[in-house]
Amino acid sequence: MPISGTEPFAKADSALPLIDPFGRSISYLRVSVTDRCDFRCVYCMSEDMTFLPKADLLTLEELDRLCSAFVDRGVRKLRLTGGEPLVRRGIMTLVASLSRHLRSGALDELTLTTNGSQLAKYAQELAGHGVKRINVSMDTLDPDKFRAITRWGDLGKVLTGIDAAQAAGLKVKINVVALKGENEDEIPALVEWAHGRGMDLTLIEVMPLGDVGEGRLDQYLPLSLVRARLSERFTLTELDHRTGGPARYVRVAETGGKIGFITPLTHNFCESCNRVRLTCTGTLYMCLGQEDAADLRRPLRASESNDLVLAAIDDAIAHKPKGHDFIIDRRHQRPALSRHMSVTGG
Repeated sequence: MPISGTEPFAKADSALPLIDPFGRSISYLRVSVTDRCDFRCVYCMSEDMTFLPKADLLTLEELDRLCSAFVDRGVRKLRLTGGEPLVRRGIMTLVASLSRHLRSGALDELTLTTNGSQLAKYAQELAGHGVKRINVSMDTLDPDKFRAITRWGDLGKVLTGIDAAQAAGLKVKINVVALKGENEDEIPALVEWAHGRGMDLTLIEVMPLGDVGEGRLDQYLPLSLVRARLSERFTLTELDHRTGGPARYVRVAETGGKIGFITPLTHNFCESCNRVRLTCTGTLYMCLGQEDAADLRRPLRASESNDLVLAAIDDAIAHKPKGHDFIIDRRHQRPALSRHMSVTGG
């Protein structure tokens, strides 16, 4: 059953799928359910963050209603993000409610990206609500380095959470942000560790979002360089494998596992973008790397019908930009956008 209070809202009647001005079908919605996190990763947040007042956040019922409106318009994949989604109070109520779209067949996948800190608590429940796979962000296997990168994190707690997720039957993929001088020498070991546990691994270039208190050029490690180094150690074969996101995958012959590469800087992936991002305040960002945004909270609260919301969604998709303009070099070390990654969702 949907969250109490969502039943009266009208469903779209034979609505057309969401197609942007460049002919891309929008089938994937990433939803940041909170901007708060129990870590302060050096590439994502400053150490002293000012978070949104809780009164500004959409209720879980409102998040359910907006997600459901997108499902009615042809979105087939929902990913819950943050901040850290599992620190949002009552988050399992939302997961349970959205799972009705899995049972009806309207949704192919409900998943989430997490730092793993709360997985020991929630893994079994996530699996029970139809979540099949999750992404866990983890950039090192060194406890001291992990504490330095996350500022507040406990690696042991995350590893226990991964154990719990796998025991619950969840397929886990590890996300690793490649950081110059921090974890670049550890990447082969991370690959072997993840593949040894039956987990694929995706490498991500640092993105110039928000002031994190450090120069981006000091953090930026091009994945073209990382891949060249990995090729000296492993036999990599290109794959057509896609998970709905921007990663390009290779198979590692020596381990049998897959490595994904997300390269917003060295190889712009915008031509195949099928995603939009909804924040916990009801702002819809049509592109992670642009400020183009639409307010869905106002039409959501203006009527019990979804007509105004659907019209606002249509208008937003009609203004989706072709792509982002991320640059990191000696002339472009400041954030491309003032908005932190945690606001839009990773």
